Amino acid sequence: MNATTATATSRGSGAPADAAPQRLLQRLILPYESSPDVVPLYIEATDARSGTTGSALGLGGGGENVRRAEPEAPSTQPAAKVDIHELNERHSVSIPANSMRSFGTYFNAFPASYWRRWTPVRAVRLTIRTAGSGHLVVMRSTARGTLQRQESRTVSGSGDQVFDLPLTAFGDGGWYWFDAYAGSEDLTVLGAEWTADAKHARTEGTFSISMTTMNKVEYCLENIRTVAEDPDLRDLLDVMYVIDQGADRLSDHAEELGALQDSLGDQLQIIEQGNIGGSGGFSRGMYEASTAGASTYVINCDDDIVIEPESLIRMTTFADFATRPTLVGAHMFDLNNRSVLHTFGEVVDPWRIQPAVAIPDSTTGHDFALEPLRSTPWLHRRADVDYNGWWSCLIPTETVRAIGLSLPVFIKWDDAEYGLRAKKAGYPTVSLPGAGVWHMSWVDKDDLVGWQAYFHERNRIITALLHSPYERGGRVVKESQFMDVKHLISMQYFTEAGRLMAQKDVLEGPDALHPSIGTKLPEIRAMAASFDDAATKKDPDLYPPIHRDKPPRKGRPFTEPRRLMLPAWTVKTLAKQLFAAPTPQAEANPQAAIPHLDAKWWRLSAYDSALVSNAEGTQVSWYKRDPRQVRQMLAEAVSAHVALHRGWNSLRDHYREASARITSFDAWERTFAENPAPVRDRDRDRAESTTPAAPGGGTAA
Repeated sequence: MNATTATATSRGSGAPADAAPQRLLQRLILPYESSPDVVPLYIEATDARSGTTGSALGLGGGGENVRRAEPEAPSTQPAAKVDIHELNERHSVSIPANSMRSFGTYFNAFPASYWRRWTPVRAVRLTIRTAGSGHLVVMRSTARGTLQRQESRTVSGSGDQVFDLPLTAFGDGGWYWFDAYAGSEDLTVLGAEWTADAKHARTEGTFSISMTTMNKVEYCLENIRTVAEDPDLRDLLDVMYVIDQGADRLSDHAEELGALQDSLGDQLQIIEQGNIGGSGGFSRGMYEASTAGASTYVINCDDDIVIEPESLIRMTTFADFATRPTLVGAHMFDLNNRSVLHTFGEVVDPWRIQPAVAIPDSTTGHDFALEPLRSTPWLHRRADVDYNGWWSCLIPTETVRAIGLSLPVFIKWDDAEYGLRAKKAGYPTVSLPGAGVWHMSWVDKDDLVGWQAYFHERNRIITALLHSPYERGGRVVKESQFMDVKHLISMQYFTEAGRLMAQKDVLEGPDALHPSIGTKLPEIRAMAASFDDAATKKDPDLYPPIHRDKPPRKGRPFTEPRRLMLPAWTVKTLAKQLFAAPTPQAEANPQAAIPHLDAKWWRLSAYDSALVSNAEGTQVSWYKRDPRQVRQMLAEAVSAHVALHRGWNSLRDHYREASARITSFDAWERTFAENPAPVRDRDRDRAESTTPAAPGGGTAA
């Protein structure tokens, strides 16, 4: 049986022989790599209690005395763990005698509420193949996280057990899963499939992959290898487009790439082009997949992810069943802490145009090893999203042809803006539980400081111009001005220079985006030489020693000013920043060494100079206060924000009128042609060494 189809036959539970043809929605999987940190995402060895009990407070059915129950305190007893040596197979597992295993886990529970909301499926069939004696219990949950037994059955010998399960009661959330209990002997679960009536599928599609890479050859080769070695994935794959925009290219690694190219054949195409960012790389893959005429979907994937290959199959299947063409995204787990889910679903706050979690009481960085799915109430609510990050996101090619490619914005906000644009055109996005990849988390990064600040600022304002429902963009302009002040009083002048450039570029209008997409990053990086805060060294000992003339008042650490005191604090601080000359000693010696975690605006503003480490802990910069820079940059920022505020409506209309034009295939075709892969010295040397000698001692043309 392959990954996309299943047929209904008579089972141990007496399924009717003439049942409608079934199609596979999801199957039991176990990890390829049975390392302890990923096991809790697939299988658990303990019973779990609901995180909530009782009834929800609300209108009807409860009376005034009913109150919401509080989550139970986590147990202090260590949970039993699955021995990783049990996990030798991809789709089956043997359960030791007198023990239980639960498949109410991220990758094996069935996200019933998502199928209920976004597809016409109203019943699913769970088929479990077992050998040995024991007990099967099918469980379900509600949107509140209450656990309920759906059905249980004693099994013995070998055979299939079929459970027909309704989806009618999952309007706001809830999952299905099953637990297996071994009796006096081992019980083997030989496999399990969740299927549905095949007639409910809107289509039976295939996909191409658009993977953008830049100087991450090892990661990229490993992802190509993952695809090449999974036959079920390859059954659905048309082409894996790898858009190589780096200096260290895949083609430089001929031995490793050659073997993969031989294996995949026409299913792998490497396209080299100039560095036009993630939006340019993904747009190229989306363009190729949407014009080739074969693929129903294109899946945008980062290069530095670890793929759970079943995720791509599940995303495709869900999209096939979706009531309308739908973008389907995978969740992102932390590559360095693999049981940790970064976020369960994201929306864009329309007032601030900032990413926000879709479930208000959810937790960013949720660790399934500590808090399993079954006992975490908020994970049982359905998260309805505005977009999904392009670490892995399926997009119907008909959507691409209808609304165009990415905005030409290099990096940042391209995925969020595309989701908002698709939603406005009638193509929703679903972040699908059970579909996940591992990626480097940005929790330990700070891309709001440094060269990336330009793209954050410019692209956020552009997104607001295109999609904000509020007059003059809601809070965006005001908040942007606040951020300028914070960076200036923090001595982050390089960051502020990028933000000022971003504001000016927004005012230039949308037609400047394509011409500058390949040149803007070098322009920003060239500015770095003019700013002390952009210069870095690997160790604080490479700078002069710390010296401060005056210690903190009464030895107290700096604290964030209270809200009531903030206006007076701001006036005093700005007066100092604008007019007070730094102490001469601060020019010669930094006054403090500040870890990145402590580098808050209200602390940095107290110094005339300081050593500040970066978020990764790999570099240190020497920040130096410069009143002249503050006066000049603050004046520019005020001028830019006055222009944005006054001209917002006309600028908004201009960007919205131009949106279809600048995201069109024609516009991107010109940009692809204008940004070929640079010819490197090694390319010239290679060409010369392989060019046959021409008659007369010259070289062949």
